Amino acid sequence: MAISLARFSRKALASALSAPSHVVSRSFATESAKNFRPSPDRVKWDYRGQRKIIPLGPWVPKIAVDAYVAPNVVLAGQVTISDGASVWNGAVLRGDLNKITIGFCSNVQERCVIHAASSSPTGLPAETSVERFVTVGGYCLLRSSTIEPECIIGQHSILMEGSLVETHSILEAGSVVPPGRRIPTGELWAGNPARFVRTLTHEETLEIPKLAVAINDLSKEHFSEFLPYSTAYLEVEKFKKSLGITI
Repeated sequence: MAISLARFSRKALASALSAPSHVVSRSFATESAKNFRPSPDRVKWDYRGQRKIIPLGPWVPKIAVDAYVAPNVVLAGQVTISDGASVWNGAVLRGDLNKITIGFCSNVQERCVIHAASSSPTGLPAETSVERFVTVGGYCLLRSSTIEPECIIGQHSILMEGSLVETHSILEAGSVVPPGRRIPTGELWAGNPARFVRTLTHEETLEIPKLAVAINDLSKEHFSEFLPYSTAYLEVEKFKKSLGITI
């Protein structure tokens, strides 16, 4: 009987001590909510979603004037986007350890991930270089690889460290190029790991830069409709209201 009374008294004491703290915390939260006043200059809504350009230390991504970079692309560190190049929605180019270069009139399509190691075990350059008139299909992964001019990299392909795709070559969709593997010029490779399929015809090699130019033309249509994100429009609206101009 004494033990049960002791347990009951402990529970009663604990509830008595805890009740004022709840009351105090609720009253404090209510008072702080009443005293909170948002700044009049605060942006009430913002559609940016995320940062597109991310400087890392002394390195800032460089984008040519006529290059198209979709609004939700992430460029970080040592990234250079050359003239006429395009990087499409959802791609991530992370140049925190080494350089990433996208050449003239090349395109990196949706959801691609491109990054580079600080050094390559093969002794080849560890930076990632995509030269001119190259088409990189969607969902590709490139790491410390080099793609020479006028090549096509099929969708969902993976290029590992030190891999080299020589000019006028095509890599089929879903191919995996092992570290240090070289794709010779003028050949079609496919598979996991990538293997030689056949030699490309002269007509097929002529179509490779035409595809890059077609995608470049398409990117210009997107670029003409794309407005850089900003909050300057809020200042314009305030100025119009101060002049009595209806918005």
